[in-house]
Amino acid sequence: MPFKRRTLTQLADIICGNFEQEETRFVYRSSSRLTEFFQDCETDYVHDGSTRRDWVADVLEKILAEPWTNANTPPETFSLAMQNLMDKGDATNEGPEREGAFIALNAALAREGFEAFYAEDSQCYLRHIATNQTARPSPNPHRPFSAAELKKREQLSAYLIGAPEDELIQDILLPLFRQLGFHRVSVAGHKDKALEYGKDIWMRYTLPTQHVLYFGLQVKKGKLDAAGMSKAATANIAEIHNQALMMLGHEIFDPEIGKRVLVDHAFIVAGGQITKAARNWLGNKLDATKRSQIMFMDRDDILNLFIVTNLPLPAGALPEPEPQADTDDLPF
Repeated sequence: MPFKRRTLTQLADIICGNFEQEETRFVYRSSSRLTEFFQDCETDYVHDGSTRRDWVADVLEKILAEPWTNANTPPETFSLAMQNLMDKGDATNEGPEREGAFIALNAALAREGFEAFYAEDSQCYLRHIATNQTARPSPNPHRPFSAAELKKREQLSAYLIGAPEDELIQDILLPLFRQLGFHRVSVAGHKDKALEYGKDIWMRYTLPTQHVLYFGLQVKKGKLDAAGMSKAATANIAEIHNQALMMLGHEIFDPEIGKRVLVDHAFIVAGGQITKAARNWLGNKLDATKRSQIMFMDRDDILNLFIVTNLPLPAGALPEPEPQADTDDLPF
């Protein structure tokens, strides 16, 4: 959805830092710094020597002409530009929370129905004012992790080893898929297990075209293998095969549209490892149509997605507080 030229010009002045030095809240960017700025936004735009403000406004217009996720979510490149612009390390003439910078930036964005804010991870995100929908760049679970993220990942991994299946579903998978943009994330058959038809969770995802896909999740706590006899804490893929077929063959009722619908895709989620032999066995058992409907997630996938989406650790994964010294035994 295009922004007004007046808004683009305002944003361009902010990115260029075109303000009096004693009043500015933004870094001044020369021609080369503007090129670096947009390279950091994962683009190939290079300043051509023309008027900086007009050039930046034209670049922003091209970025906003890219496909939008939906009517309330700008292209990911634009969100990255705002995130780069509001880096706390670039605070000028004010503290790291950058209150003055937000006032100037949001004065421009509000004209288009958006506002910028810092989230818990200290990164700047855009929010659609009318719907309160947050635009976040797509999480990359394959990027390198910081030391703090690696420590958090280790704590979550230790929690998953001992967590029962119900906690894996309630404390990990439900908040994770909601954060990833799935809707109506619901536990199926939690009152009457006979009504599950092979799925522990069902949910739906709305495509940018407004078409809706339905997903069912079959969750197992431990390892999935293809051995003839499974050991403790492991499940045989043959059992999962039957449950996946049940999942894809039975309808679910979506109360928001008042209709029964079929599950389009099935997620097989394991709190442990899904062995290569298990994946191959299931792939050989399913025909080409069913095979394209099956997706896998094991512990590593869960851990990486949980970290990059910046979700808080469940209570059971938090380290125990250190015991406080007994002040009654201290000498006065």
